[in-house]
Formats: sequence, C-alpha cells, structure tokens
Amino acid sequence: MTIAKAVVTGTVYRTPEKRFTTNNVAIWAFVLDIGEKEETLIRVMCKRMSLDEVASSINKGDRILVEGRLEVATAKMDDGSERKIYEIDANTVEKMGATAPVKNSNNEEIVKFAQEEFSDELIGEDEIPF
Repeated sequence: MTIAKAVVTGTVYRTPEKRFTTNNVAIWAFVLDIGEKEETLIRVMCKRMSLDEVASSINKGDRILVEGRLEVATAKMDDGSERKIYEIDANTVEKMGATAPVKNSNNEEIVKFAQEEFSDELIGEDEIPF
C-alpha cells in the first residue's frame, strides 16, 4: 500500500546490493536507519537507471537523503506475530556532504548552495504577515 511522498535522511545501515528482475531490470536495495535515538529501519529500492551511479557509490555508514513513495507492508514472523515493513521506492537519492553534482531520476542536476550565498535578512520582521 502506497502512503505518500516521503523525504527522509539517515545513515546507510546495510550496503546497497544490485539485483536483477526476471526481465533483466536492475534494482538497487539497501537499508536506511532514520532513527536519531533508537534504530528505525526503512528499506530503500532504487529501480531507475539514472540512480545507478549514485547507488553504486553509497557505502555503509554514509549519510544520505532519499525522496520517493513510502509503502507499508505487513509480514508474518516465525512466531506468528505480524510486523510492518516500511519501504521507499526512491525517485532521488543524494549523498549528504557530497562534493560532486548529484542527479535525480529525471537526470537533472541537484543544485546545492553554500550557506554564505543567502542573506539572513531576506525578509525583514516587519514584512512577515503572521
């Protein structure tokens, strides 16, 4: 069941693995830990060819940002209990702190701005309507 669009950041918990479907479509899969204090794991699937370069450069322990569709499934465990599995079908994967340009699934370059490029006084306090 697809829930909504999700944008998450986290640490790569398990190094990406490349597998192929029966139709010879490459799929990268890895596990992302998005929890700050306790472990919260999400499976990430990269099915788009344009994400191949980014997914192949990700290693365990890297901080990344993932944007895509959040899906939830229920799996039965060996003891009979049910467990929810969260998965993101990724549209964009970006390595945080990367110096090289990163591209999204539409092969568009993601532009990063240095903090110095923005002024703290873009909008004065008098101009905020609320």
